[in-house]
Amino acid sequence: MTAATEARVDSGPRGDEIRIGIALSAMGFVLAGLGACVAILARDLDEPPGRLALLSSGFAVGLLVVAVIGPRLLRSWSIPTAMAFGSVVCAFGAGLLALAPAYTVVIAGALCVGLGGAMLTLVAPLMLNGPTAAVRLSRVNAVASGAGILAPLTIGAIDGLGPSGRLAMLAAAPPLLLLAVLTRRTNPIAPVTPTDGRRPGGRVDKPVAVLIDSAPAVGLGRKWRGRVGRQVVVDVGIGWLRVVLSVSVEFCFVVWAVARLVATGLPTATAALLGSAFPIGMAVGRAIGPIRWRNWSPVLPSGALAACGTLMVSLFDTPAIVAVGLVVAGLGVAPLYPVTLASLVATPGLSSARLSAVGALASGTAILLAPAVLAVLARAVDLRTAYLVTLPLIAVLFLLSRRSGRTSFV
Repeated sequence: MTAATEARVDSGPRGDEIRIGIALSAMGFVLAGLGACVAILARDLDEPPGRLALLSSGFAVGLLVVAVIGPRLLRSWSIPTAMAFGSVVCAFGAGLLALAPAYTVVIAGALCVGLGGAMLTLVAPLMLNGPTAAVRLSRVNAVASGAGILAPLTIGAIDGLGPSGRLAMLAAAPPLLLLAVLTRRTNPIAPVTPTDGRRPGGRVDKPVAVLIDSAPAVGLGRKWRGRVGRQVVVDVGIGWLRVVLSVSVEFCFVVWAVARLVATGLPTATAALLGSAFPIGMAVGRAIGPIRWRNWSPVLPSGALAACGTLMVSLFDTPAIVAVGLVVAGLGVAPLYPVTLASLVATPGLSSARLSAVGALASGTAILLAPAVLAVLARAVDLRTAYLVTLPLIAVLFLLSRRSGRTSFV
């Protein structure tokens, strides 16, 4: 398949944008709620918080699995079928997380959220394909960020009223199931097949790079090195590692922020409410955009701000200071992933579609490993001290973001 892969959408651009907005907002609500659910599930199931690190790993496993099998599925499934499937599976996973009576059911729910959510992420660029794709994707992701802020607030409010706060995860199921019904009623979109960018009637569309074009071929093996040159492989490898580091820092906070607040002595419901501090910081930081000063990489001031927030979260045990530290960390972390991913995709020598797939692989790797590593450290010391693991990650990101004589990494 080529970067010119197209998917014909007959239901109108506005309808597609609404459907993708619903999908990503519901998924964003569930993902943002995972951190609060770690603390609540630990209490409800009498499990150590460290054992629940696999909640975030479920999404990562889903991302990696769908990156491999998704392109094959989309050769035979229509896009509405794939979207409806992802919506139903994600809704089912959210229901399991809300109602799970045992640890094994929780892990099954996380895996379903991961598989369904990854499928929705896979079809989103195809549904919004076209010359205004970047603007439309930005709009729906902005809405999804707002939904992410609501998750810990809703979870904390419900938990404070008496029932388990994880019941709030059920709120994501109705819009996802409605989406599945609405999507299946739209005019069918043909399965993804290789094209030269021509639509019926001879009109040629501008090629748009999408993840599925190259997802099965993201390795850096010997054949690839021979085709693109050693320097390109080195540049892509550095770009891949930078994305891994930025996503690792982000998900350490996403998953463990509420548990850190609980460790300060707050009730779980209050901690879940204050857990919105990090996504609020993230939303504000992404609205502001990367901080650029002179010839410095925007990674440096953003990373410095994230490091300051980390120190506030780790060195102090006062809930108010920890919450402020989460806001500061969110402000700093927010631009890291967009900046490092944009730099990776702009690496000369390879198609942007292939490089987007490498970025997806980097994200899945980081989400799979980073929260689990922090959990292991928390068992060996405590969560407060374990949070300092983000500092060496930021330091390595600084080192890899220096300007070199050959390539300027942003």
